[in-house]
Amino acid sequence: METERYSIIFSSSTGNTKELADTIYEVLPKEKCDYFGVSKEEPQSDKVYIGFWTNQGNADKETLELLKKLKNKKIFLFGTAGFGGSQEYFQKVLGQIKESIDSSNKIIGEYMCQGKMPQSVRERYVKMKEQPNYMPNLDMMIKNFDSALSHPDKNDLDKLRKMVEE
Repeated sequence: METERYSIIFSSSTGNTKELADTIYEVLPKEKCDYFGVSKEEPQSDKVYIGFWTNQGNADKETLELLKKLKNKKIFLFGTAGFGGSQEYFQKVLGQIKESIDSSNKIIGEYMCQGKMPQSVRERYVKMKEQPNYMPNLDMMIKNFDSALSHPDKNDLDKLRKMVEE
């Protein structure tokens, strides 16, 4: 079966989602790629890989705006989240994102993994702990930050590679 033309469009504030986009681009035939990069314009390709970073349990604003414009596309969603080493959390985020996608589109795949966050986030948590009545889950948030530092890792990228190849 001949591979159809595609575009890879992504938003990446810390480089994590770009790493996923690069992995997808490595797997797919380069000659079939119409566009690779950041864009607010509707892609010409019928098949579109759309990457996002998670902001408050949803995709970033730019990605949501792009998704709302798309009609009659085959969409593969991929993204990263600093919080959430759990599939349940990732599914919740993907569910939120899908609410912004027109029903004329078809979701052909989805992938999320944890991604590292800026050091300033950890510093903010540590500073919050200095307050007399700090949030009880702050230690858990610091632990999550530390575990996210290695992501996306080789295992994350291998899983994505396998999904795209199928």
